[in-house]
Amino acid sequence: MIIDFHTHIFPDKIADKTISYLMEKGGIPSFSNGTASMLINKMIEADVDISVALPAMTTPKQFDSINHFAMEINERYKNESKRIISFAGIHPDCEDIGGKMRFIKDSGFIGIKLHPDYQGTFINDEKYVRILEYAKEYDLVAVTHSGVDCGFLGEPVKCTPSLVKDLIKKVPHSKLVLAHMGANEMHNEVIDALCGLDVYFDTAYVLRFIGEEKFKEILKRHGEDKILFATDTPWSDIKNDVNIIKSFGLDKKTENKIFYENAKSLLGI
Repeated sequence: MIIDFHTHIFPDKIADKTISYLMEKGGIPSFSNGTASMLINKMIEADVDISVALPAMTTPKQFDSINHFAMEINERYKNESKRIISFAGIHPDCEDIGGKMRFIKDSGFIGIKLHPDYQGTFINDEKYVRILEYAKEYDLVAVTHSGVDCGFLGEPVKCTPSLVKDLIKKVPHSKLVLAHMGANEMHNEVIDALCGLDVYFDTAYVLRFIGEEKFKEILKRHGEDKILFATDTPWSDIKNDVNIIKSFGLDKKTENKIFYENAKSLLGI
């Protein structure tokens, strides 16, 4: 079994436009057209069983439309052999954060996605502290982009390992997931500040860049129980990332934990 813990999809009518915009903004290639149907095709190709879709809200006014689409995805794929589980979106500038987080919980979502760079807020800001407090209260997984985002080069990184460390001092939440192996392009800082703490790292986007030595160093220091296989598709090729993990020569127990056991436990499935 394989679970991809970090993917992105968009409604069919805006997928092409959204992918084109993000490719230009980030200067990176896309490996998919960003639709749910294409994600399923890529899952079949890579023998992935479940993908977690993570919607990133860029403005508070997107709350209804993004979460309505996420609910449609969850309903559409809940009984399929290749399943997409969508998390909810939330923005730190939303009004009535408590009410919106209650809505997310009552709507059956397993978790939420945060993106400090696209949301213009540092991760240790009190707005995120409040969101994480509700996530902990409602037993929701919280996934955040962490580290450098290629769409914001030259700007202050809004989710660094040191800022995350400050956040979890304020709100320790055992279901916090830091994307991109703790922090994209900041893995030495991850080792110094975050390895061994009660947070998860996902492997989204970084597998073809991080190298086997650095990956294994973080794995050793952080522990096999806290690493989640993830691709960040459409910004990585799922099959290629699966093969990279397999090429590292991990023992089967560790590989299974990374590919699906840790994710199953976190998702409660």
